Amino acid sequence: MEININCDLGEKSKFHSTENDPDLLSIVNSANIACGYHAGDEETMDMTIKISKSNGVSIGAHPSFNDPENFGRKKVNLSSSEVNKLIIDQYEILQKVAQKYDEKVTHIKPHGALNNMACEDFELANTIAKAINDIDKNIIFLVPTGSKMESAAKKFNMKIACEIFADRNYEDDGNLVSRSKDHALITNPEVAKKHVLSMVKNQAINCYSGKQIPCEIDSVCIHGDNQSSLATAKSIRENLISNGLILKPLNKMKKFN
Repeated sequence: MEININCDLGEKSKFHSTENDPDLLSIVNSANIACGYHAGDEETMDMTIKISKSNGVSIGAHPSFNDPENFGRKKVNLSSSEVNKLIIDQYEILQKVAQKYDEKVTHIKPHGALNNMACEDFELANTIAKAINDIDKNIIFLVPTGSKMESAAKKFNMKIACEIFADRNYEDDGNLVSRSKDHALITNPEVAKKHVLSMVKNQAINCYSGKQIPCEIDSVCIHGDNQSSLATAKSIRENLISNGLILKPLNKMKKFN
């Protein structure tokens, strides 16, 4: 069975350092790269793509609201045409850098509040899906499993990669536990690796209550913005491989070829 590990990278800002990025890029299979709207700049995009290429890591755009002051985590209400432009502009920014290395942006994953809002708002999810589909029908849309974005992408018959979060707990409705709650994050690498393996093997979300929700799982997201992220990433990778899972970049998975 194939599985992918993805990580949000190149997020240099006052909120986040990129010091772990080179190490994370030796562990993960796909990189969601900040395009300058919530974090990052041309220098970090260049560095992240260069290291990704040398490690065989596939490249994805990580578009956000244009809100670096809040790291893209504040809700913003935009028109459909504004959202469309937001997605296309950030894809083009990253693709222009990727071309320097003869590389291509092969997936797109929305960031922060844009992602959270689109998980619950079908109209917004539909606008994002249409924008990506219009850019290139071969681009993989990386979405939280069970979200409105997954539903919208299916409407357009897109290439869809459904992800779970390695270091986050889930509510009984399948949504992530709010970061405002004490049990939102999983910081113990041992707990995280068991949490991930169980979900991947069973193709089901493990809720904090113990409830399981059947779903599709193609990818595991590891966040790079907490102290234990590197240890968690290594632990999850080793545990998946030792349990017979085959790790692949998104664009190399049989599902998309």
